[in-house]
Amino acid sequence: MDGDYPQHLLAREPAPPYDGEGPFALWHVSEDPGLGRFLPRASAASPGARPLVWAVDTRHAPMFWFPRDCPRGCIWAGPGTTAEDTERFFGQSATGRVHVMEAGWLGRMRECRLYAYRLPDVAFRPHAEVGGYWVADEAVDATEQVVIGDLLGRHVDAGIELRITPSIWPFWRRVASSTVLFSGSRLRNSAPHPDRLG
Repeated sequence: MDGDYPQHLLAREPAPPYDGEGPFALWHVSEDPGLGRFLPRASAASPGARPLVWAVDTRHAPMFWFPRDCPRGCIWAGPGTTAEDTERFFGQSATGRVHVMEAGWLGRMRECRLYAYRLPDVAFRPHAEVGGYWVADEAVDATEQVVIGDLLGRHVDAGIELRITPSIWPFWRRVASSTVLFSGSRLRNSAPHPDRLG
């Protein structure tokens, strides 16, 4: 599947390309330098679901350029994003992708080193509901390990705006009620805030 992004397979519009993106590939991103074989596991959020091996494609890998447990929100415009929301979220930026994290995680962000494991795409299928994620039913072995350091610099080089704020929640409340496409991770680890959902 190397080459052009396989949009026809995805559950939603993919994020825009980023600078230096490279060819389509599937990855598992981890802070563990010693991985090699990936076994199907049940999701912690859905323990009764079928065990799967999860991967993310190159286009969406920047959503993982953070320490594993760091709360973050990633947004981009899609076909249904209104002109008002495009101006609201991207009007002061020269990019179509924005990532937001909390200031309390900045030290860990600076120190974090990640390892991206390339996985054989023949074993995977696109997830039916979550665009950019791919799943396999069987164990797979990594074919390559790539070290990812300087996560702040990675964002800069990719042309992805990284916003650092005391609390992600004022931003996330607005995202959740908007027409932009988004992915949020580890939000349960965010700092207490009156706007916190749930």
